[in-house]
Amino acid sequence: MKPIKKLILLLQIGLFVTFSFAQTANYHPPKLTNPDSWSMILVPDVQSYVKFERNHGILEMMTGWVAEQIVPLNIQMVLSTGDLVEQNNWLSPDGKLANQASPQQWKAVSRAFERLDAKVPYLNATGNHDYGIKSAENRKTYYDDFFPVDRNFMTQRLLCESGFNADNQPSLVNAAYTFRSPHNDNFLFLVLEFAPRDETIQWAKKIIENKKYKDYRVVLLTHSYLNSDSEHIIKENYPLENGNYGRAVFEKLVQPSGNIELVFSGHIGKPDDFEGHVGYRTDKNSAGRTVHQITFNAQALGGGWHGNGGDGWLRWLEFMPDKRTVKVKTFSPLFAISPTTRQFSWERAPYNEFEFQLDPK
Repeated sequence: MKPIKKLILLLQIGLFVTFSFAQTANYHPPKLTNPDSWSMILVPDVQSYVKFERNHGILEMMTGWVAEQIVPLNIQMVLSTGDLVEQNNWLSPDGKLANQASPQQWKAVSRAFERLDAKVPYLNATGNHDYGIKSAENRKTYYDDFFPVDRNFMTQRLLCESGFNADNQPSLVNAAYTFRSPHNDNFLFLVLEFAPRDETIQWAKKIIENKKYKDYRVVLLTHSYLNSDSEHIIKENYPLENGNYGRAVFEKLVQPSGNIELVFSGHIGKPDDFEGHVGYRTDKNSAGRTVHQITFNAQALGGGWHGNGGDGWLRWLEFMPDKRTVKVKTFSPLFAISPTTRQFSWERAPYNEFEFQLDPK
């Protein structure tokens, strides 16, 4: 090899090594900012991971990462925003919208959450795609078949109230769970079906108005609530009667309450545009307490509606020991798993990394 070519090759190798080292040196894995904090993980809509067989492994890697971080991050709760599948009961997928029939999709999402069973409580909202045939043509869902009450004892032991589905049968699509944090704060997690019916809203009001929950911080988990402009969704064109969307849920349930302080949802998206997947706003409830309303999704990132399912993004909420400060961060274990891509594993935009203050009790 001629000296000049050898010099160029050595320079190229040196630049590559330097660049690779810089990438690794600038990466910091998730770590509690205070060792006495506890964490909650928010999983966005996972439908695009399960509708294509090629994406199943990404979702399993995400829940596997959560399982590995239960002790290091003191994860006490996992919430999923709904749309667990792309189609609830489509038996002959066309290969374009999906290449997995609905039973395969339900089995795939069930298999992914197996990594959390008996390790940490997790709660799932149900979204429009979890009902009907393709998307909420009716209120039939296979959710309870794949996520029965006794599936995860760590969730079951928190269950305090179970509601009813549209067939007036007991179902976990509407349910309430009590949780005492490591900081001795009492939380009531309220999970409501997609576009909750009026009777579901009344059931929820009755629970949160019960005097035994008067001093609890109430967390509402539902699917459709805010749009990407952080406005309450007024109406959607699903063929469901007696459905309440974001504005109605706020006016009928959230604002009249004295103790709902957190609302989590998903549902929205825009191809390869993170800001089109998220929302955040605050309002006051009837007791003058601040309600933090957070929408988080990622399903059309990583290639749009038919891409990799969402680039592995998760939301990590760190609840600080002062019982008020909550730090919100957005992280992808998919990018973090390789030194080649880990520089992309944190989403630092202000709508994806921020903190807020709960009102004092």
